[in-house]
Amino acid sequence: MQPLQLNGVTKIYGDKIAVDHLDLEVGRGEIFGLLGANGAGKTTTMRMVLGLIYPDEGRIAYSGQGYSQSLTRKLGYLPEERGLYPKVRVSDQLIYLAGLKGMSRKDADANLKSWLEKFDVPEYYNKKVEELSKGNQQKIQFIAAIIHRPEILVLDEAFSGLDPVNVELLKSTVKELRDDGATIVFSTHRMEHVEELCREICILHKSKTVLKGNLKQIKKSFPKEKIVLHTESPVTGLQDIKGVAHVNKTESGYDMRITDATAAQHVLRSAMEQSIVNRFELMEPTLNEIFIKSVGGEVHE
Repeated sequence: MQPLQLNGVTKIYGDKIAVDHLDLEVGRGEIFGLLGANGAGKTTTMRMVLGLIYPDEGRIAYSGQGYSQSLTRKLGYLPEERGLYPKVRVSDQLIYLAGLKGMSRKDADANLKSWLEKFDVPEYYNKKVEELSKGNQQKIQFIAAIIHRPEILVLDEAFSGLDPVNVELLKSTVKELRDDGATIVFSTHRMEHVEELCREICILHKSKTVLKGNLKQIKKSFPKEKIVLHTESPVTGLQDIKGVAHVNKTESGYDMRITDATAAQHVLRSAMEQSIVNRFELMEPTLNEIFIKSVGGEVHE
């Protein structure tokens, strides 16, 4: 029995359907990618999972059981809109919040100090939130979401506002939480993060599910339409090959769009006849490209 299951979940506000008969399940030790443009229904879905609002139809089950107040101790949430009090000390806030999740003050204090050491910022223990940079405030907010060791964790734009070094730090932490058995719902606008972290995904568009399943299998179901070609010297005539839709010259060679997979072998043959080929790859579509196709060509925000 999966830790988190949504069956036919629907939420309606007046005459607007925010989420329309959503089905999904997330296993133990899994990061599930929940994707969609603004207004697609992601935030409403996450709020229902957390028990902040309730579905009008359908059912959300946690290891087969319905929502109860005791579940709050098992849930963790990192919202897109950060909510720490700027003038209160980090330790006072996080120990208090952990207490609301059922932790003793002693355990919360120990966990907080451990996480601050892990993130190499032990000196933040007695600092006020407003004294920290936005990126470090984000790390503290992240700790607030996980300090009580939640079994189900909802992360909404977990890496926004972070520099590349801290993005890698938090990504590795999310992977560790996954490996320790956490059930994680992960929502972001950064498709490359989803490709790295998530095995299963669901794309919402205007409240409806437009694509759902194993990311690797989804990618295989879409045609390969891009060729990357790197050559020692210039190659001519590529744009004249049947099935080649567009050729873009790069510093290392050429990026091409094709409409027919058989064009790839003709491109390679032509390149080899004219130059030394250092790289030739028929690329699978990126998740960003799949997203744009799935939502009808609307650009992801």
